[in-house]
Amino acid sequence: MDRELAGKVAIITGAGRMRSIGRPIAKLLARAGADIVITGSGRRPEDYPEDEKAAGWRDIESVAEEVRQLGARCLPLVSDVRDEKAVEETIRRTVAEFGRLDIVVNNASAARGPDRVPVTEMPYPVWRNVILTNLDGTFLMSRAAARQIIAQGDGGSIVNISSIASKLAPANTAAYAASKAAINALSRSMALELAPHRIRVNAVCPGVIDTFRMDDLGRGERWQNFVKTMIPLGYPGDGNECAEFVLFLVSERGKWITGQAINVDGGTVWGN
Repeated sequence: MDRELAGKVAIITGAGRMRSIGRPIAKLLARAGADIVITGSGRRPEDYPEDEKAAGWRDIESVAEEVRQLGARCLPLVSDVRDEKAVEETIRRTVAEFGRLDIVVNNASAARGPDRVPVTEMPYPVWRNVILTNLDGTFLMSRAAARQIIAQGDGGSIVNISSIASKLAPANTAAYAASKAAINALSRSMALELAPHRIRVNAVCPGVIDTFRMDDLGRGERWQNFVKTMIPLGYPGDGNECAEFVLFLVSERGKWITGQAINVDGGTVWGN
């Protein structure tokens, strides 16, 4: 692969899962020449999915090893994207380690769980956790990163991982869909504000990606029926499709794209 990101430094949040979107993004940007900072929430090993336990997975440390094997430098950090001071410390440590910051991919997101209920049954703390993690976390990291990139004066790129739920807004997803729709709006507004500084901001809206987040749907026939119903192309993504598109957006190939919320979904959503 052409090292089109040589000399660039990228932060990818929420990049510690074995089956995820963050892991392939970190690896692909590293393969393209960027030095990488990855963040994770510091999950307890006993909370790992069974496949991660069986593989001896070590969260962001395992991803960091993969990134280094690709010839890139990598700084893995346990950090809470909901915490303003923790986010600012992530930026500080990135610059201290690598000297600059060029790319941020806001991928950290609240896991599926007790939020998948009707609004009338949703406890406020559940709603608040989804909004804080997804929306506030994206805002805090984007703001801190933009300040650093503006100070450098060389431009850069922010990619916010949204979801097709931001456009479909299915029943029993109010907190998640609202948080992701807000991310789309935040991305557009920031894109207009930061364009004079040559900082591009886009949202990527994945469809059904076969990650740990989908495990609660079950597997076997139920999963196959869900995939056939939802995806015109007939198969789910595995995270690499999103990674390829993120690479396009943050590279020179995507230099005239900003303020967009673009679906990567096998044809699930049309007209939005």
